[in-house]
Order: sequence, then C-alpha cells, then structure tokens
Amino acid sequence: MRRKLLMAVLSSAICTMMFSSTVFAATNELTGLPVDDSIAAQRPVAIMVDNEKKALKHYGTGEADVVYEMMNSTANGRVTRLMCLYKDWQNLNQTGSIRSVRTTNIMVADEYNAVLIHDGGPFYINSYLAQPYAAHLSGGFSRIKNGKPTEFTEYCFGSELVNRFAKAGLPTTYTQGLERGTHFVFADGEVDLGAGAVANIVNLAPVFPHNNSMLIFNGETRTYDYSEYGSVHQDAEDGQVLSFKNVILQNVPFTQLDKNGYLTYHVVGSGSGYYVTNGKFVPITWKKGSETGFTHYYDASGAEIKLNRGKTYIGIVPSDTWGTLGIG
Repeated sequence: MRRKLLMAVLSSAICTMMFSSTVFAATNELTGLPVDDSIAAQRPVAIMVDNEKKALKHYGTGEADVVYEMMNSTANGRVTRLMCLYKDWQNLNQTGSIRSVRTTNIMVADEYNAVLIHDGGPFYINSYLAQPYAAHLSGGFSRIKNGKPTEFTEYCFGSELVNRFAKAGLPTTYTQGLERGTHFVFADGEVDLGAGAVANIVNLAPVFPHNNSMLIFNGETRTYDYSEYGSVHQDAEDGQVLSFKNVILQNVPFTQLDKNGYLTYHVVGSGSGYYVTNGKFVPITWKKGSETGFTHYYDASGAEIKLNRGKTYIGIVPSDTWGTLGIG
C-alpha cells in the first residue's frame, strides 16, 4: 500500500513538472521572458495610443512588452504618440485610447510582423499599408463614455481583437519568417554596463516639449519609470506604473511632409543612439536594412548589444534635437 502511494505521489510530481515545463517552455520574443506555449507562434499587435494630455489616463499600456514613443507631428509642441506592442493580446482588458497611425509606425511595426491597431491616418500612410506584408485593423473599436470629446473615447479589448482578426481573415500567427528566435539579443544573466556613465534620469523634455517625457531610474525595482506632463505615468485601471528594464534611444533624421506637420522618420537606415539599463548608459549605433528587417543595435566594438530580459522603451529622437537630450 505504501509503495502504491509512493508511486502515485511520484507520478503526480513528475506530471506536474512536465506540465509546468510545457506551459512555460516558450520565450516571448519581445521580452525574452517565458510565455505560455499556446501563444508561442502568435504574432504581436501594435496599438496606436493617443499621448495628448486630454487622453490620459491610459488603459493597458503597462501590459505592453515594447513601447515606442515618437513625435507625431512637428506642430503642437512636437506632441508624441505611443505605439505599444503586445505578445499576449487576446487577454487584454480595455486598452487605449486609440488614435491614427503614421508612416513611421508602419515601417517599425512591419519588422515585428505585427498587426497595427489604429483609427485611420493621413493619406501618406496608404502606400505603406498597401504593401503585402503590412497588416492592420482600422477604426470601429469600442466607444467608452468618459466625458471627453469623441476622439478620446475609442478603446479595444482582447476579445474584440480576436473577433476582428477572424472577420478580416488575418492570421494570428506569424506570416513571415523572422531573422531569429527573439527580436532583440537577450543576455543570459543581468546586464551590467559597468563602464557606462550614470543614467538616473533620461530627460526627453527638450526633445518632446509638449509631453515633457522623462524616464527615472527606480533603485528598488531596477527599472525606469516613465513620466510625462510632470507626473509618473499610472494606468487608469489598476494604477500600475509604466516602467521598463531597457531604454533605447535612436537618433533619427526625418522629413516634414507638409505644412500640417506630418512627417516621416528615416528609420530604414542607420545612426547613433544610447542603450540605458540598471542606472547606466552607453553609446550605440543602430541599423535597419528594410521595412521588414529588424533594427539591430551595436556597441562601440561593433558587436550586437545584449539586452536585459524585460520590457523595453524605444524613443525615436529627431536628429535636429538629439543634442538637447539629457542623461545623468
């Protein structure tokens, strides 16, 4: 009897171990962290989130794996917009608010084989969205009464995205081969930029004067808390602070397209930048060979940099204000 009981306990333990290793065997290619096997091949979505002050507080941005911030227009104090990438998007609660997309967002989302979630945009985007590798869902998402003007009331939910994917006939899994198993090169252990300069504050306020964007190192969590409009960014639903393990800053030239302030960043190309993590920063270079090609980041020796596992903020900084960026 004791032998049967022992065998049953051992069998149960082995099954539990096998189940656990199966569930968490896959890696989230955006963060380098474990992910459920059931979504291992699931392509990400890239959700355009309004970053105007009236759009705050945001919903769901803290769940994003990668967040891009870039100037949305040369007008209005160079107001920024966020593009939030999610691997596990089917379980999202209210997320947004959602706004229009720009040409640069499309070129960046394409390297992730991500489906863009947005509401329209200027006619300049049409030729980019017409490319066979560009997938998107535009408008028609949930409207939430929040006492704000209509343009600040559109949000999406994971269940809604599932239905929209099916209705549009969009594959939820990757439609093109990726350059490697993870989008970034992740370190096996903790990255320590020992030779780097101190980076307790990344001051993007001179670069994005409308938003006064900043990233402040949190010594307890060893991450960077995002701040704008003079306050730490907190999610409207649960108060979660928007924070990142990695911060990448790219020096990118742009072309203004018209008097309304529409622009295109030259993200297909190369340039300089900084990598920031754990309270230190080092200079880097970046290179992107095509719209669908990964953006690669290199250290001073020419080797591709290794990121810490976790969430990443990528700031696309206009070349004409790169010199005003403050890190210290």
